[in-house]
Amino acid sequence: MLYTAFISFLTVMQGVFASTWFETLWRFIPFAIFLELPLFLTVMFGIVRYAIVQNAAPAHVPRRFPKVSCVITCYSEGLDVQRTIASLVTQNYPGDIEIIPVIDGSRQNLDTWSAARECQEMADRTPQRRLIVLPKWQRGGRVSSLNSGAMIATGEIIMALDGDTSFDNDMVYRAAAHFLDPGVIAVSGDLRVRNAAASLITRLQAVEYLVSISGGKTGLAEFGIINNISGAFGIFRAGILRHVLGWDAGTAEDLDMTQRLKQLCSQHRGLRIVFDPRVIGHTDAPPTFAEFFWQRVRWDGDLFYIYFRKYGKNLRPALLGWPNFFSHLVGGVLFQLVMPFMIIIYMGVLLWRYDTGIILGILAFVYLVYFLFLTILFTAFWLLVSERPKSDALYFLFLPIYPLYGLVSRFVAAIGILNEIVNRGHLDSAMAPWWVLRKTKF
Repeated sequence: MLYTAFISFLTVMQGVFASTWFETLWRFIPFAIFLELPLFLTVMFGIVRYAIVQNAAPAHVPRRFPKVSCVITCYSEGLDVQRTIASLVTQNYPGDIEIIPVIDGSRQNLDTWSAARECQEMADRTPQRRLIVLPKWQRGGRVSSLNSGAMIATGEIIMALDGDTSFDNDMVYRAAAHFLDPGVIAVSGDLRVRNAAASLITRLQAVEYLVSISGGKTGLAEFGIINNISGAFGIFRAGILRHVLGWDAGTAEDLDMTQRLKQLCSQHRGLRIVFDPRVIGHTDAPPTFAEFFWQRVRWDGDLFYIYFRKYGKNLRPALLGWPNFFSHLVGGVLFQLVMPFMIIIYMGVLLWRYDTGIILGILAFVYLVYFLFLTILFTAFWLLVSERPKSDALYFLFLPIYPLYGLVSRFVAAIGILNEIVNRGHLDSAMAPWWVLRKTKF
């Protein structure tokens, strides 16, 4: 069988370097040619453009430092919330920072509430820092916490942050500078995995975050494409949040808010959302495969829910503008929702048509193609974007097994999408109690 696999692999490779190379690629990885290759090239060109612009741009020193309100959604973080609060209190931002941890269901989460209150003295003795711990005795979910915090926030800029996320000490300084441009209505922050050393699955998620968020969003943002403002780290102009009436009830509130802000940008020329890879937060990723599985089932199901159930009629150029429309069509619908099923069908065809040795040879070739793409993309990120090149160099060691992680993620995505289609999985989310989710219009 291994001999057959080797001969099959050599045959495929000979086809690549012969006159039949396009036919070979067409037969074995058509989705890579028509979906992943264009996206890969767009991101690569964007990263290069980002590096050129950054190197040419003069250093900018803000002349005004608007007040910033940080709304932290907390549920069961316990002492971890203190790391989040401390990283905001110690920011090197010369303006006022208002820190509002909202403790959802604080009757059941007295340890998180107590941990947040223990930070009061630290905030009080730090100039221009104010801590307001807001307990919500009845649990209402993430959206309820965000809107409650935004209602009492007095800052010109509102940050929506997770209770298990900490930040570089120049995060607020860099983020607030963008809002001195009146056209900027929101900033998508960069996220890294804080607990990367916990297990192999967290290491692979760390690579994923670097490739898809730090690198991928950097490249796409150069063409005005922002696929999502992360729920763990989103930054908004307060007036715009009030204009769109805050976050909408239900799950996937980050995708929902992104959709509405994109529609606003398409209707009003000059408004835009930006991504800054130097506005950095550090979050905890699921440390076990079981936790990772259920998180991705929810994420991918929510993606289908937002794109088709909630905003299916709105996915058109007139509302989103052509760049974001193509981003949604290719990067969202085709790449994230259709691709998992294309891969499953492709694997099924291989199993039906070929014996095991030939299949292994073909898959070895496909693996090499994906590994090549990944290595080029990660190297471009490492050389041109990363602000921590020494520590990020470690992740080159995990690139050889990352394509396998990516394949497993595709299968998990298919399960999540099917769960949403069949069971309406967005109504069974940990982001809010069932009685809250079932009272929404969706």
